Amino acid sequence: MTLVRVESFSISLDGYGAGPNQSLDHPLGEGGPDLHQWALPTRTFQRAVFGKDGGTTGVDETFAARGFTNIGAWVMGRNMFGPIRGPWPDFNWRGWWGDNPPYHVPVFVLTHHERPPLEMEGGTVFHFVTGGIQEAIERARAAAKGEDVRIGGGADTIRQALSAGLVDEMHIAISPVILGQGEPLFEGIDLKALGYQCVEHVGTEHATHIVLKRQEG
Repeated sequence: MTLVRVESFSISLDGYGAGPNQSLDHPLGEGGPDLHQWALPTRTFQRAVFGKDGGTTGVDETFAARGFTNIGAWVMGRNMFGPIRGPWPDFNWRGWWGDNPPYHVPVFVLTHHERPPLEMEGGTVFHFVTGGIQEAIERARAAAKGEDVRIGGGADTIRQALSAGLVDEMHIAISPVILGQGEPLFEGIDLKALGYQCVEHVGTEHATHIVLKRQEG
């Protein structure tokens, strides 16, 4: 059965999934990179994001690796694809990751402005969805061909999916960082009312890893 999963999403101690003032120079917002110190050194992220061998192992690596396991499609917000707002000025922007993004499967990008699909190296194809989160998840499920759908972020996209009852499970990494302001992950979300329970929690030097699953019935 295809699950919809949030994986390796980092938040601060005060609940922010990105810092304030996101821009081309600060794609994660001011202070945002500090949220990901648990993930960046891991073997999975070094290989997938930076194309390098080596990296740390252990608990952080285990959680990083599970985020790429059995994933047949991704969903993300437009801000995660790029810093451009409003109508596309042109189609030259091709994402943050160069010619070979780390996804290697179809990726469905939420946007209010149409754009043709963008085919990249390594099997990544960005599809731009103007019909909202429900349409994006439905298309991602079909494209995943029995594997799971991963929601990559950002925080607003995850909140939309949670509010629509579309997320089956979440791995949240709580970093020992206080941002003060930014993009709140759970603002306006009642996780208990939505049926989520914490089924796993483990701490490391750089994060407390929480796994939440939605209980049926």
